[in-house]
Amino acid sequence: MAAVGLKTHIWANNTRSILLLAGFPLLLIGILYGVQLILMGMGMIQGTGGSLADDMALAGAMLGWTVPTAFVIAAIWFAIAYFGSQTMIDVITGARKVERRDEPELYNLLENLAISRGMRTPTLRIIETPGMNAYASGLHEGRYSVTVTRGLMQAMDRDELEAVLAHEMTHVINKDVRTMVIASIFAGIISVIAELVVRGIFFSRGNSRENKNAGPLILIGIAIAAIGFGLAIVIRMMLSRTREYVADAGSVELTKNPDAMIGALRKIEGRSNVRAPDEVQLMFLDNQPDGRGLEGLFATHPSIDSRVAALVKFAGGRDPGPWQAPQVEPAAAPAAAPGAPSGPWGTSARAASPAPLGTSVPRTW
Repeated sequence: MAAVGLKTHIWANNTRSILLLAGFPLLLIGILYGVQLILMGMGMIQGTGGSLADDMALAGAMLGWTVPTAFVIAAIWFAIAYFGSQTMIDVITGARKVERRDEPELYNLLENLAISRGMRTPTLRIIETPGMNAYASGLHEGRYSVTVTRGLMQAMDRDELEAVLAHEMTHVINKDVRTMVIASIFAGIISVIAELVVRGIFFSRGNSRENKNAGPLILIGIAIAAIGFGLAIVIRMMLSRTREYVADAGSVELTKNPDAMIGALRKIEGRSNVRAPDEVQLMFLDNQPDGRGLEGLFATHPSIDSRVAALVKFAGGRDPGPWQAPQVEPAAAPAAAPGAPSGPWGTSARAASPAPLGTSVPRTW
């Protein structure tokens, strides 16, 4: 029943995503109309000299050539971003490709997860930063990639790291990566339009006195454009938030270890800050640097508390509460007394706890 429920949730999520993505072109048209009203009110576009309705009708008629132009530019942008997205993401984040010989334990974890799903092993990448985060990228089979930060590798134990990799593998399996890249491209286009409008208004030499409808045109245009930008943010949030819950559940399905996913989420809480544009952070495991507050209200990801609560409720996991990073103080090991008992390999009989991949950071809750 759990598997059927998860698959049904994935299907519903993908259907909703298609509908939401279809809303981006409509928003783009609405935003263009609002921008044209603003420019007309500022005297940068010639009005009719008649009533407000005439000017608004003229702005609407102008969409006949501005919309095709905008969509041609958007198509070129799409082509560049679609085929060059991985290179651009690597440059922005500083991620580098690693092979099995570079990180054998990490690579083996990822390879085993891929084998369990009958997939080719995604390319493994690492970002040398103390921030704890991860993301999946790539748009089709053979180009998929999973990236983790050095900080995450150093803080997680083996089970937690496997849970994070399984989370990102679930994004790949569910084609979330493709959806997020498309959403990021749309969001980038809309952001550029917003920036160009603001810069154009700031450096404008137009004369609003030439149009007697200047005030209403500017106010109506700002309102339409603001609604369009706001809806674009909401769509982006809706696309990403539910996918994180599903990916968390998919991680549990792959590893059969809800506690490991909960432990990983608690460790990255408030420690996930990695410098990158919003369009790239859309794909991160977590994008809330402080984990709470007003940033979380407009974040593309649900809060860590919400994700942990879902894993406790639906996967039967145990929440140990917020994680406190251990304070490691170097201390010289006491010399063994002559004749002291030792283990079979010439060390103390007391076994040391397993260290996480990368460097050792003991688990402290």
